[in-house]
Amino acid sequence: MDFRFSVLLSIYVKEKPEYFRKCMDSIFAQTLLPDEIVLVEDGPLTEELEQRIDACEKESKIPFKRVKLKKNQGLGLALAAGIKECSYELIARMDTDDICVPDRFKMQIKSFQQNPQLDIVGGHIVEFEGEITNKLSERKVPLTDREIRKYQRQRSAFNHMTVMYKKSSVLKVGNYKNALLMEDDLLWCEMLHAGARGMNLDTPLVYARTGMAMIQRRGGWKYFRKYCRGRKQILKTGYITKMDYGITCLIQLMVSLMPLKIRTIFFQKVLR
Repeated sequence: MDFRFSVLLSIYVKEKPEYFRKCMDSIFAQTLLPDEIVLVEDGPLTEELEQRIDACEKESKIPFKRVKLKKNQGLGLALAAGIKECSYELIARMDTDDICVPDRFKMQIKSFQQNPQLDIVGGHIVEFEGEITNKLSERKVPLTDREIRKYQRQRSAFNHMTVMYKKSSVLKVGNYKNALLMEDDLLWCEMLHAGARGMNLDTPLVYARTGMAMIQRRGGWKYFRKYCRGRKQILKTGYITKMDYGITCLIQLMVSLMPLKIRTIFFQKVLR
């Protein structure tokens, strides 16, 4: 098996240049460097953001491939375009406002070396706001393939920004699809349903930038309707049952209608 790998990111106009810079610095500081960086520019960007990307590309010792989309497509379709441009079988996902722990890629490649039958390897995340020292919570995920399959029926068994997966396994199920809020969940369900094998490392791999803005977005009737539409797409895969669909939508309804303060406590104390 070829253990060279790509890092896949997607960026859009609302990203902050300083967040992107910190994200790239964490890639450049890895104990095991990737063999290429594939950055999808999802629609037109600000001049400042373009300048920051240009600067990172110039100083990068890693081959840097930019995929420019004329219009904003949304995360699922942007990543689908990026997957096709990745040169290697192994692809590490990352969001442009997050920060990798220094040995993230080394640990994931070691997992594939020890078990080449794996298709997805992820890990936990530390959620923070502002600086990474301002830890808000930690989202832990199930570790074994058996636990992952059960957990995935109602909640995402992988932290999307931590995964490293096989390109062939993603393309086997038709790549990422346009599924608002559920791009990753839909992909995991389709991959697991097709026989893909997964595991999560029992350690944080990424510092994920969240905070109050993220929790605010998870509330309200509009968000609830989007959530149910996404879950309905997953129901059509056959991986979950109608009961799974009903239970998760009911829980999301309660969360969406909670006052912000209560929803914040629920996210930090119950869902994490």
